[in-house]
Amino acid sequence: MTNPQIDYAAMAAQWRAERETTLKATRAELIAQLRALGISEVTAEYEGYGDSGNVEDVTVLPAEVQLPEPLLTAVGDFAWSLAYHHHPGFENNEGGYGTLTWDIAEDSITLDHADRYVECSHSYDEGL
Repeated sequence: MTNPQIDYAAMAAQWRAERETTLKATRAELIAQLRALGISEVTAEYEGYGDSGNVEDVTVLPAEVQLPEPLLTAVGDFAWSLAYHHHPGFENNEGGYGTLTWDIAEDSITLDHADRYVECSHSYDEGL
């Protein structure tokens, strides 16, 4: 039973705006650190299903640059949060997966995402 006095659409819009603000701030912090290390591109691959998931791999260009572990974790968390922001709930059931590619010089992010689903074709014949 829902409470008629709670505006769920307004709450969802507020949460979305708060996430956008957090993502923008995190993005600004990360890009400064990545540029300082000479990173030109970040790629993060993520996977979610069965109500959980994670970032599987984070790579950078140039490949010889090694991200410090805290920065690697922060970049992975950012990638997951951005994917979730644009595809909320993708980790549920059959899940989804994708690749985030961040051009650091241009500060341009491409999110290539796929959702899995089950398709059923059902028939019922009686008395044939």
